Amino acid sequence: MSKKVKKEVEPPPKDVLDPLLIESKTAATVVLMLSSPEEDVLAKACEALYKFASKGDENKVTLHGLGAVEHLYKLISHENPIIRRNAVMILGIMASNYNVKKLLRELDVTSSLISQLAPEEDKVIHEFATLCLAYMAVEYTTKVQIFEQGGLEPLIRLLGSPDPDVQKNSLECIYLLMQDFQSCAAVRALNVIPPLLEMLKSEYPVIQLLALKTLELISRDGETRKILGENKGLDCLLRILETNEFNDLHAEALAVLGNCLEDVHTLRLIQQTGGLTKLLSFVGDSSVPDIQRNAAKAIAKAASDSGNRKILSEEEVEKCLIKLLEVDNDGVKVAASQAISAMSEDVGSKRAFGVQGISQLVQLLSRDSEEVKEAAVTALANLTTASPNNASSVVEAGGIEPLVNTLSAQRDGAIANAATVLTNLAEHVPFRVQIGSQGMMSALAEPLRSTNSQVQSKAALAVAVFGGDADARTEFRNAGGLGPLVELLCSKNKEVRRNACWAVMVCASDEQTAVELCRLGALEILEDINLSTARKNNFSEAALEKLLDNNLSRKYSQIGYLSSSNIITDGFYDCGRIKPGVKFLSLEELSMQELTDRRAIIFINTKPQEDLTVQNSQDSSNELTALSPSISRGSSRERARKGKEKKEEEKTKEDTQGILPVQDEIKVESSQWLPPPDFILLDYINAAFTTILPLTTTREQVVALAQFVADKMGGPIERDKLHDFSWQLHISEIEFELKCNVVPIGKVKKGTFCHRALLFKVIADRIGILCSLVRGEYNRAWNEVKLVDDSPQGIPQLLLPPQEYIVDLMFEPGFLMKQGSVQADQYKQMY
Repeated sequence: MSKKVKKEVEPPPKDVLDPLLIESKTAATVVLMLSSPEEDVLAKACEALYKFASKGDENKVTLHGLGAVEHLYKLISHENPIIRRNAVMILGIMASNYNVKKLLRELDVTSSLISQLAPEEDKVIHEFATLCLAYMAVEYTTKVQIFEQGGLEPLIRLLGSPDPDVQKNSLECIYLLMQDFQSCAAVRALNVIPPLLEMLKSEYPVIQLLALKTLELISRDGETRKILGENKGLDCLLRILETNEFNDLHAEALAVLGNCLEDVHTLRLIQQTGGLTKLLSFVGDSSVPDIQRNAAKAIAKAASDSGNRKILSEEEVEKCLIKLLEVDNDGVKVAASQAISAMSEDVGSKRAFGVQGISQLVQLLSRDSEEVKEAAVTALANLTTASPNNASSVVEAGGIEPLVNTLSAQRDGAIANAATVLTNLAEHVPFRVQIGSQGMMSALAEPLRSTNSQVQSKAALAVAVFGGDADARTEFRNAGGLGPLVELLCSKNKEVRRNACWAVMVCASDEQTAVELCRLGALEILEDINLSTARKNNFSEAALEKLLDNNLSRKYSQIGYLSSSNIITDGFYDCGRIKPGVKFLSLEELSMQELTDRRAIIFINTKPQEDLTVQNSQDSSNELTALSPSISRGSSRERARKGKEKKEEEKTKEDTQGILPVQDEIKVESSQWLPPPDFILLDYINAAFTTILPLTTTREQVVALAQFVADKMGGPIERDKLHDFSWQLHISEIEFELKCNVVPIGKVKKGTFCHRALLFKVIADRIGILCSLVRGEYNRAWNEVKLVDDSPQGIPQLLLPPQEYIVDLMFEPGFLMKQGSVQADQYKQMY
């Protein structure tokens, strides 16, 4: 009988827990399991968390809050491939959340993810590691990290993966990296073109689209375009355009082609193979705005080169662009206008766009889109530059009004180019007049206040071009344009400063504008500019000269010299030499000052005040009974001291009645201040016309006028008795009589050098005797005239050069002293 032997089972070790099945429905519990040392627990926890995170963004936020990301970051480098795979999968889908991406950047996860792209790794790891990198590569800092940590090479290698998800994620990451110029330059050495072209054959549109977008970025580099051509990339792109089923890729394919067309040899190659004709035909037949827009952009890029413009013009690209302007899409209109701008650099293309293209561009100026306006007016600026025919076409198309309106557009480019077009049109005088009637000068006031230097420059240039007309200057002055124009003189931009100087020079062509410019500080700024060799220009020097020539009072006060071409007119006044840094006051401001013992201001005015009559019936000597409103203010101050209890209205009435009676229908408060008329000076001038002007020779006229002036100013004075000639007391008496420092020259009966020389210049200017006025020291002044001496026998007098003489008005009135002679030097100097 056999004996059965029972085998004993060895019991488990005492320190090992029996297998325990844990079921949890709480994410927090599962996250805690990520800290377990057991691989099975880690693998199952990761698997559960992946399913949880896949259900929505809220779950991703929950896991982030529970600290799952930190645990997962450690697990993606785990030795166990399953744990590593599951951890990468979770991070891949969680990286779509902004806060998760931010934390991953802080943890510097990119290096670990790149290490998972090794060829021996599972394709699932490749898929989710590239997905995570693609999400993170949106941020610039992560792009830099991926590039610096060598991530570009494995990503390019994975384009050859058999898994389309790996291809798509890798391609998307590469596309994002290519937006950084550093990566874009490095990718050429990694031979990325062949795999990208291979991606164009993918059956998945998203991969094809990403490949085209990546090619568009890297083909902006010239060397990369050569490699693309060598790999028959142009043929691939043209095939895509010829294939209708790829119509969703046409816009991107055109964008890549646009980059390639920048190279002359590439464009010529495409033309020779018939590809360019097909391309333009394709664009003309298409009705897809994106395709039309990208085609126009491609033409614009190509047209940046003169050789390309010639090729495109041979293919009549102008007709294609004009047709694109008709498309009812703002993006297409903008791109077409930009292409026209680029093509307009070619003279032939400029003619080809002609009436039809310009007419459509003018219509675009009235569109609501500011971008469309800017693109259209930029095209018009290029088309009208050095093209009289195109300028005429703009006017014929009714472009003046919308162009003037565009000066108030919101975009700086639109404003600057509108000013350019109007300036181009102004080369034709009739057009300039027509533009001026549309309020052009008023419209330029605001662009001058722009902070954009291009707008400032073009607006100032337009002021210089249109400011030659007196009415235009008045309009500009009334619109407040002089202030911002003067401010531009201080610009640090050379072109702005130059054009501003030019505009000031033009605007200073009339006295009223010149005076206002001086009041705004233009004179001081121009003087400072001309002291700097770096800042001065031809216009700054001319502007300063023009400003002074049309503000003779200030010129004589500041420089002490008026040439024979500086004609003294009514309103001129001599307030003496002004010290540097002292404000130059107007005659009105000087007339308002209290009576002082300072030097008298001598003014010139023979023009009667409008609507005012001078009371002179009781003045048998025909002298002035009233000089200026300041005299009445002086009288009213005396009355005010006698009785302050009188009302202001009564004082005003007394002031008006005490000076000049006003006709019943005139309102004094609305009248502009004017200096009172000097009827005595008017009599002097009339007498000179009667007795001096008829004389035969200029020499005789000069001598007679000198004697006339001396006679009116106290007669000849003996040299040794000059100090007894009490002209100062006489002037002071006039000031006291008038209660004012402002004195009309006709009132002066005892005048010294400065008074006589001024009177001589005033009358000489009126009767046509050319003479200059020079200020010396200590109230000295003299006149210089140029006369031809008696010619030797046989030599025509007209062939002799004129000689310059100083006219004696004090000692021997009418005596002519040759410039540079001892007598002339003594006359100028103080004894």
